[in-house]
Amino acid sequence: MTSAILSAGRAKTHLALLVILGLTHLLNDLMQSLIPAAYPILKETYALGFVQIGMITMTFQIAGSLLQPVIGMVTDRHPAPYSPVVGMMFTLSGLVSLSVAQNYTMILISVALIGIGSSIFHPEATRMARYAAGRKQGLAQGIFQVGGQAGGALGPVLAALIVVPWGQPSLAWFAIAALAAMMLLTWIGSKQRQISAEFMAARSTGKKDSPTHVQHSARTVGIGLVVLMLLLFSKNAYGESFRSFYTFFLMERFGLSIPASQMMLFIFLLAAAIGVLVGGIVGDRIGRYRVIWISVLGPLPLTLILPYADLFWTGVLTVLINLIMASAFASILIYAIELLPNRIGLIGGLFYGLNFGLGGIAAAILGGMADSFGVETVYQICSFLPLAGVLAWFLPRIEEGR
Repeated sequence: MTSAILSAGRAKTHLALLVILGLTHLLNDLMQSLIPAAYPILKETYALGFVQIGMITMTFQIAGSLLQPVIGMVTDRHPAPYSPVVGMMFTLSGLVSLSVAQNYTMILISVALIGIGSSIFHPEATRMARYAAGRKQGLAQGIFQVGGQAGGALGPVLAALIVVPWGQPSLAWFAIAALAAMMLLTWIGSKQRQISAEFMAARSTGKKDSPTHVQHSARTVGIGLVVLMLLLFSKNAYGESFRSFYTFFLMERFGLSIPASQMMLFIFLLAAAIGVLVGGIVGDRIGRYRVIWISVLGPLPLTLILPYADLFWTGVLTVLINLIMASAFASILIYAIELLPNRIGLIGGLFYGLNFGLGGIAAAILGGMADSFGVETVYQICSFLPLAGVLAWFLPRIEEGR
């Protein structure tokens, strides 16, 4: 450990490790996204109803969200650098099991295993991103999250190219991705002791009034976490209107074909992936508080116009809205970590779990609204969701000078 690394209380930013960590996030979320991509095949093969499909989603989301805070609390007390490798083992077993499942019960068990794998992966991976970031926390979370966003975007594409033509057994081929992730995570785990020591040493010699050193009151922490969760829900609800219903909206309003609407959805996912990285970098420069204000409330004029735009401007607005809105999550997560700097695993598990679980809740609510009022009406109602950004006014100001 050199004095250069720790000078002025600044730990080194391990960019190569962050990129590899982002790649493992890509592989993790790619494998997760294969589950909904396989629904048409499973529905036809096993004559499943929409209620049964919904139960598959619920099983996966419960396993992938509720366990994360628990695992985060455990790893806060007992750091487990290699726990993401164990998580990938669960994902691997779930994928292989799903590829050979012969009945509905086995399908539920398989997706639960994949969800558990994701629960184990995120808390400790979040901690490693925190340690490897040095002072560039936004950049680090941006790289980590852009990996997950890219994986979620690539999953449906690869499913269309591989799973649809080759059927359910081809899901086992993606075990290669799990094995690759396990090797990368093993290497990352071997570096954690050294990198965490650098981070802690730099933190102990840094400014004592920095957000990572201040012990905030229970009231400050409580208000901050509640507001961040509400902002996360509004962001996810709007985002879920795209992920679940955007293709239907385009086909109904503009008469697009399924391939054309899927391409528009891919553009949305790509814009979201770029947005999380840009948001993280900008947050390092202007502060998390400002980024949260801009990213949640800022898209409001654009979302209000979207339901009434023509096809060209719908595409343009889609990109702009999601570039801005996707930039929120990195700042929300880092803000939460700065509220409880010694509970990285808990915060990582809680907010990644919420990010995952709230999307499922929003999808169910929006699905009911779409059945009752139509998809276009859903977009008109959702256009007001960014108004929730005014809640950022109640966030405690924990960033000095920002």
